[in-house]
Amino acid sequence: MIRSFSTRAVLLVLIVAYSSAAWADDLFARENLVAWCIVPFDAKKRGSQERAEMLQRLKIRRLAYDWRAEHVPQFEQEVEAMARAGIEFTAWWFPTSLDADAQHILKVIAKYKITPQLWVMGGGEATNSDAEQVQRVEAEAARIRTIAEAAAPLGCKVALYNHGGWFGKPENQLAIIERLQRDGITNVGIVFNLHHSHDLIERFAVLLARMKPHLLALNLNGMTRGGDKKGAKLLPIGQGEYDREILRVIRESGWTGPIGVLNHTDLDAEERLRENIEGLERLLQPPNAGHDHGMTRVEPFIADQRPLDPAQWPHWQAPVNRDRLYDFYTKQARRFMKDQPRPALVAQYPGRRPHDSERSRSEAW
Repeated sequence: MIRSFSTRAVLLVLIVAYSSAAWADDLFARENLVAWCIVPFDAKKRGSQERAEMLQRLKIRRLAYDWRAEHVPQFEQEVEAMARAGIEFTAWWFPTSLDADAQHILKVIAKYKITPQLWVMGGGEATNSDAEQVQRVEAEAARIRTIAEAAAPLGCKVALYNHGGWFGKPENQLAIIERLQRDGITNVGIVFNLHHSHDLIERFAVLLARMKPHLLALNLNGMTRGGDKKGAKLLPIGQGEYDREILRVIRESGWTGPIGVLNHTDLDAEERLRENIEGLERLLQPPNAGHDHGMTRVEPFIADQRPLDPAQWPHWQAPVNRDRLYDFYTKQARRFMKDQPRPALVAQYPGRRPHDSERSRSEAW
């Protein structure tokens, strides 16, 4: 009897330990984190060697390199400093065309035989017709094609960077990629930035599923509802209401690539990176470990699109249904039934506009 009880106790401990380890998996380990926006965005204005030492202290082994005109003469110095420190040059902020700076970057890449992703942005106002949309996709595909063809012999991929405007919409980036693939251009993908995606957050699971075959990097940020409109566009990870839910969606998507953490403020880059890392590590504790489900807190939920029974919805993948969420409340119930204690309030269906008398309330569990 005693032996049987002891065996059960050991098994229980192992199960709990395994569950905790699975929650805090390698996807969000420091070895997979990429430091971003830490060169021009750094109150201490560190040089290349100081920056490498900072990343070593933080145990971050990857860098996405952003720069300004004053950093151009330091490109080789930056690559050498990171190489000495054992830090991977994961990505390089790249001009929007093959200008002189772009040519210089490619020469440095070739010289040092590194293969960073080239992060390229764009913009543009929304299109007003199908014909204008087709024309815009063609024009942007032609622009990106020139960069992709120059990057391919070096073993580099081009990542379309969402920085707002028409170009920043994932659907438009996917259209550009598909157009390039028809011409045999296969080294173009997406880097998705949460801090430029506040208006997309409730559709994040659906968009992530679409982007995943082409996703090259994913940059985290503290995300709260309407943060970009109320002075909270850039929050440390862990201070946004959606942060724990976002990590769940990323993990369940099967994404295994680079995860970016950023400064992107005029603060000390080391302190802001540390704040992000510590917030991330708190969120990676098992669910409900110190997680406050206070009575006034609404627990976010981001649902994927796929119906629970696709056979009942044979056209769920048709373009006309691309933004439809199936079985939202059932999925939400199944998600939170596992939590103890259960949240007092859960989020309503995305985009729902409650009646005036309901605006101060969320749906109770």
